[in-house]
Amino acid sequence: MQKITRDVLVEKAASLLENGTVDRVLGWKKGEFDYDLTPAVFTSADDLKDLVWNDFCGANFSKYLIANTKKSASKVLVFLKPCDTYSFNQLLTEHRFDREKVYAIGIPCEGMADISKIKAVTGDGISSIECGEKINVTTIYSDDTVSFDLSDVMAERCVNCKSKKHVAYDELIGEEGDVIESGRFDEVERIENMTADERYAFWQNELSRCIRCNACRDVCPACTCEKCVFDNPNHSLENKAPATSFEEKMFHIIRAFHVAGRCTDCGECSRVCPQNIPLHLLNRKFIKDMNTHYGEYQAGAEVGSRAPLVNYTTEDVEPGDVFEGRE
Repeated sequence: MQKITRDVLVEKAASLLENGTVDRVLGWKKGEFDYDLTPAVFTSADDLKDLVWNDFCGANFSKYLIANTKKSASKVLVFLKPCDTYSFNQLLTEHRFDREKVYAIGIPCEGMADISKIKAVTGDGISSIECGEKINVTTIYSDDTVSFDLSDVMAERCVNCKSKKHVAYDELIGEEGDVIESGRFDEVERIENMTADERYAFWQNELSRCIRCNACRDVCPACTCEKCVFDNPNHSLENKAPATSFEEKMFHIIRAFHVAGRCTDCGECSRVCPQNIPLHLLNRKFIKDMNTHYGEYQAGAEVGSRAPLVNYTTEDVEPGDVFEGRE
């Protein structure tokens, strides 16, 4: 698959701004560090000089359309990677933004880099990163450049990508891919095969690192409630400081239940977690169980599809069949 360059995206965005198809562009911009790319809105061709497209453009823009389509009667241009388009469709199914105010361009993606994998080799003192055929990293510790192949430092969600196919767009740049087989449930199965005590210890260790920054909730395309149940100033669930270990786990478990059947497995929750907690595994467990007990279903594959959890049939699996033999 041919890699799309930044110049191609800038040229397309500038053209659509100039001819009036859109009045703003949702894209990536450099943050504090070379690898710290952040969503940004560009409103002119001159602004687009700051647009970035490289191996660290992991952010899924679908959720950002909720606010952006409320700001103007005109259209916003959004670039969507294949995985992003599933969230795009799911939000449309839930009537969370106005489709007529969006011009969506599908762009192919070979996978995004995980900065934590790079830092495991270089340390935290990264001074610059350049992306090309390889990811070239310089640090404050040495004048030497450390080079990585993308495949060696790819984010887990990209290693186990479910689809290179765009399920929604107005225009496609580059080649279209296919829905692919991946090992995304392998880690879920490994945890399932643990004893109850081992599973408890695993999640206790992972979730105990949570600082309740709410980044997972805030970035999640499936978390779009105007008022979250956890934003209650009269309850300790609102923040980390007074929370007990029980409340710590309850936050993540309840959130996983809230997005069950709607999670598209985009992996944004794990990407933004400052503590590197594999939160996506909770959601994948729900996805795997729904596939097992209700038939295969992919949230966001098409607009208007209904998750198995909201449809009752007389053939639905009984609780006894699910929990039989469990510890």
